[in-house]
Amino acid sequence: MTSVRETSAGAGPAFGLWYDFRNPVPDRPFGSFYAEVFDQISWAEQKGLDSAWLTEHHFCDDGYSPSPFVLASAIAQRTSRMRIGTNLIVSPLHDPVRLAEDSATLSLLSGGRFDLGVGQGYWGREFEAFGRKITQRPSLLEEGIEVIRQAWSGSAAGYQGRRYRLPPLPVTPVPETAPQLLVGAMADVAIERAARIGDGFLSTQNAHHRSYLDALERLGRPAADARIYAGQWAIVAEDPERVWSRIGRHALYQLNEYISWGAFGPPDEVPRFTDPAQIVEAGAYQLMDAEMAVTHLSELLAGTPQIRDVHFWAMLPGEPVDSGSERIAYLADKVVPAVRERLRS
Repeated sequence: MTSVRETSAGAGPAFGLWYDFRNPVPDRPFGSFYAEVFDQISWAEQKGLDSAWLTEHHFCDDGYSPSPFVLASAIAQRTSRMRIGTNLIVSPLHDPVRLAEDSATLSLLSGGRFDLGVGQGYWGREFEAFGRKITQRPSLLEEGIEVIRQAWSGSAAGYQGRRYRLPPLPVTPVPETAPQLLVGAMADVAIERAARIGDGFLSTQNAHHRSYLDALERLGRPAADARIYAGQWAIVAEDPERVWSRIGRHALYQLNEYISWGAFGPPDEVPRFTDPAQIVEAGAYQLMDAEMAVTHLSELLAGTPQIRDVHFWAMLPGEPVDSGSERIAYLADKVVPAVRERLRS
């Protein structure tokens, strides 16, 4: 019998970092880049950060992390307290038994610190390459979650669905602490599905939190018990405008790549950003110093106490690791303690 341990920083919401391991820098070898990032994560834990979140894409020129479980395993060995999660795995691309096995192994390796976040995906090129039909992604996601839960339960009953079939065999080892199964979504119908099938919600936009809570209530599930894990698109620095003038071009690259893949709708219908200033004007990234961030995050977390974790991009694609570390130190020293104090008062 396994137990489920949710993400928690103990006395309040967790503050974490989001990693895609993209490296569009031609003269920065991936091996040394990975080593730098793992050093950063270990150091960030010592600075008081609570979580590290990994995301997934395939066939990207910049090496966007295709193997989050392998990276999570390395992080587990370099940390002792941080929770580690995926935000997110494109579940329909994978064999759900393999996801269950890898997640169970990660939970065992990390002492129960791993959470599995999944989503249905959107990039047609990935589905074609993996031999999946993108039109079937909702059912692939839903049945995949059913298979994973059954595998973690230790049941050898087998599974027969529209997309997957599992013979009556046990999937071993089962996790001693079952990972939370979190589901990410952006469209209304997908958020409704996330409320129905997940243990919690992975959000990429704070505006979606109300939709998720409303969906839970329509399902007859208590919104007060909801768990939201909220990715943040913000640059928090002592002089955020000055920092943005240096790194905004990396955000321009990041967002326009997502648009070209179809993350925000059909690529030929979503206009690209033309310059970093336009990104800020559109609200796609927020620029905040400590005072602004403390106010914003305190209001966000007090207003939606179901948020269990907020996490920020550790660095943007192509940005030097040291540059990201400067913001992490600022976040850890100037923002996180003040937000926690304000929430306690």
